[in-house]
Amino acid sequence: MPVFDAARSPRLEAVRHENVRTAALNIGEVLSELKDEFPRVTASKIRFLEDKGLIIPQRTSAGYRKYIASDVSRLRFILSVQRDQYLPLKVIKDHLDAIDRGEAPAALPGGAPAAPQAVNSEMAEAIDRHSRPVSLAELCGLTAASEELVNELVNFGLIEPESGRFDSHSVRVTKSAVELSNHGIEPRHLRQFRTAAEREFSLIESIIGADLKKPEVSARARAAEEAQEISRQCLELHEALVQRAISQLDR
Repeated sequence: MPVFDAARSPRLEAVRHENVRTAALNIGEVLSELKDEFPRVTASKIRFLEDKGLIIPQRTSAGYRKYIASDVSRLRFILSVQRDQYLPLKVIKDHLDAIDRGEAPAALPGGAPAAPQAVNSEMAEAIDRHSRPVSLAELCGLTAASEELVNELVNFGLIEPESGRFDSHSVRVTKSAVELSNHGIEPRHLRQFRTAAEREFSLIESIIGADLKKPEVSARARAAEEAQEISRQCLELHEALVQRAISQLDR
């Protein structure tokens, strides 16, 4: 089984390596750096890892992501242990979080190597804020939502607090609901999205169901990864169809 080693990367070719070492890259340039080792990696996969708090790139003043050498190294590690050990993202994230806190994490299953420390304390704090459940007051502060709006989202089943706290998915839903409310769209209008999401998940579950029934951790990890890829493609299809309809408006 291949072992991750950034020092053996084909990126050691002089000019390209120097570019990664000294310059910030956009997501397209990161994909170019990774494509030989991970030909199936996509921009949506990298953004998904960001959503999950495994990597937090810097942003330009215009809001564009920029990746430095440590971000690329971190991505290589994540993608390697996913591919070679089929480890769940939660296991990988817990390992990285421990390293970011300056701790010596427990060895990963399958003998995977420890990741290099790839974020500073400020970024580690951002990762912690992104991943931990938040209180109602924190949710309102993070999203600029009123308590009334949050309660409506709960009542319509769009977010679900657990022990009075809200996970990162609830934060994302609430942020979107706040933005949509500026266009006159209320939580009651959003129930169709919940219904559509449930139908999409049922489709995905029917496809990955065989792996979900297997007891091996690697089988469930593969199922979860396949589910994420199917979901990303469904979202891209949905966006393409909506954008096609919108493009007809000014004709």
